[in-house]
Amino acid sequence: MGRRVAVVDDDRDIRDALRGALTDEGYDVTVVPNGLRLLSALQVDKPDLIVLDVMMSWIDGFELCKAIKRNADYQRIPVMFISAKNTPEDIQHGLSCGAVDYVTKPFDLPTLLAKIEKIVGPPAPH
Repeated sequence: MGRRVAVVDDDRDIRDALRGALTDEGYDVTVVPNGLRLLSALQVDKPDLIVLDVMMSWIDGFELCKAIKRNADYQRIPVMFISAKNTPEDIQHGLSCGAVDYVTKPFDLPTLLAKIEKIVGPPAPH
């Protein structure tokens, strides 16, 4: 089975682009539009990485990351932020919430894929 990546972003275009790119690389990808859907998805299948937007409805990514890190069942799942919030303070805040990396939008896809591979390892061979 391939490495599992959950993508959480309220922007459908970003979700679709990341799903396509990660699937093409060989990852098993779940996409959800918000934190509530992520929490439901985590009940079913724990990913090897959560790629998380910051600015979303219901709960922002920073608060969602903190909630994930407080939950004993999910706290070991690495979280990578991907956000248009790109000040040094935003990045530091994201890392202080428990994220392992913080990528700003617009992002360079090859760089993002390399960062994901560094965190979870290479995807399964096609």
